[in-house]
Amino acid sequence: QVQLVESGGGLVQSGGSLRLSCQASGFPFSTYNVGWFRQGPGKEREFVAAISRFGGSTWYADSAKDRFTISRDNYKNLLYLQMNSLKPEDTAVYSCAADSDNVFEPGAYNYWGQGTQVTVSS
Repeated sequence: QVQLVESGGGLVQSGGSLRLSCQASGFPFSTYNVGWFRQGPGKEREFVAAISRFGGSTWYADSAKDRFTISRDNYKNLLYLQMNSLKPEDTAVYSCAADSDNVFEPGAYNYWGQGTQVTVSS
């Protein structure tokens, strides 16, 4: 059974940091591109960051560049998103996704987690 389970969300003050984790199971994690998406209140789901199968390539939304870092541990089937200098506009449900040939498009991913809430207070 394919599972992606996010953790690490919470409430943080503006300027603070959080590290999200996504535990994968039930599929060959290391063979897939994986990514993070977010959906804020009243907004559409948007791309945040993605990483290639062995971590050699990473991609970021403009809003995440220089503040967020995506990484993965294929031995532990874990995906991470280190978020620094958080802003109130980063408030959203963050979800991890796996298995896509187009890392920027949410519709191109086959596997999704349930999401974890990140709330940044001003």
